[in-house]
Amino acid sequence: MIRKNLKKVISLYTGAGGLDYGVEAAGFDTAVAVEMDKWCCKTLRYNRDWPVIEDKIENVDSETILKTANLKKGEAGLLIGGPPCQPFSKAGYWRDGDAKRLNDPRSNTLNQYMRVLEDTLPHAFILENVFGLAYKGKDEGLRYLENTVQKINERNNTNYTFKWKVINTAHFGVSQIRERVFIIGSRDGYEFDFPEARFFPKNEDNPMLEIEGKTFRTAWDAIGDLVPEEETHHESEVGGKWGALLPSIPPGENYLYHTERGSGEPLFKWRSRYWSFLLKLHPDKPSWTIQAQPGTAIGPFHWNNRRLTMREMARIQTFPDDVEVLGGNSNVQKQIGNAVPSAIGELLGKEIRKQFFDERVSSKKLKLVPNYNEDKFQVNFMKRIPKEYRELIQ
Repeated sequence: MIRKNLKKVISLYTGAGGLDYGVEAAGFDTAVAVEMDKWCCKTLRYNRDWPVIEDKIENVDSETILKTANLKKGEAGLLIGGPPCQPFSKAGYWRDGDAKRLNDPRSNTLNQYMRVLEDTLPHAFILENVFGLAYKGKDEGLRYLENTVQKINERNNTNYTFKWKVINTAHFGVSQIRERVFIIGSRDGYEFDFPEARFFPKNEDNPMLEIEGKTFRTAWDAIGDLVPEEETHHESEVGGKWGALLPSIPPGENYLYHTERGSGEPLFKWRSRYWSFLLKLHPDKPSWTIQAQPGTAIGPFHWNNRRLTMREMARIQTFPDDVEVLGGNSNVQKQIGNAVPSAIGELLGKEIRKQFFDERVSSKKLKLVPNYNEDKFQVNFMKRIPKEYRELIQ
């Protein structure tokens, strides 16, 4: 049994609670959550009785965090959080070297996480971020974090370790292709051993399947058992200029199907749009990454040509089924799209218990990973494009 104080979690940049629900499933308990978004705070308070501090982290001193959590410095078992870091994302042109990176004032979120780490000195920490943080040759943010942890050790006579890895969540049972960086450290000097991939593509030539025997969990595994009440509701319909074109795109494809290199009609130029433009799920494959800021034609959409419901997006993100995400459509998708898949939090939480706290716990079977769905699925695909788009053929 995990010791009482080691169960306690300080959560920063909590969002809708994706990472928290995961470590909760691993046996931890959020003692305080710091989040500035009002709709995220509404969601957190509706679903759990965790103490929530609704404010920017810059405005919340560490003493207040500890007092709210009813903890003293050094008592918390775990500090978790995913500081939002637009300067390190692809959208911030990190890959092209055009972003300001650490000179961007928005990267202060990393400073604040490190500030709370030093002021509270938990037994362990998890920091999640976009995979752009670790781009080779453009990893100033990652190096800054590692150097700061070393300075924290020097100032506080601690021995925090620093291990990081880019994780594709589909390799660990999440029904979604999503790559994120996870950084994990132990105050007592234990080096974290990240678990190896456990799920693999459905490919008969993949030798790992002979060893593991587990194929990627699919969108059908995650949401195939749901009967969405919203399916015939106007809010699930895809409108706008391009909504009627969606049925002519096969499941698992996007607008590229209707380009000169695709198999449909040449309506668009190759790579002239965002990847997620008219992007559809394939029921027999993992979902594409759930977007936090959708447009009218930005997917992923359901393979039957509609928007995903709140429950479907939450399932794909492996949120527990008892969680309701509050707000309008855009607020709901923003909360879910920004979240960490909860099953990854469960996996890492269990590994921390085992590796850092010497607990007898197995991370092989995760409660939040969906089971295989052996029922048959149907897809609605219309090869012929509607007549209003024919004039766009190039």
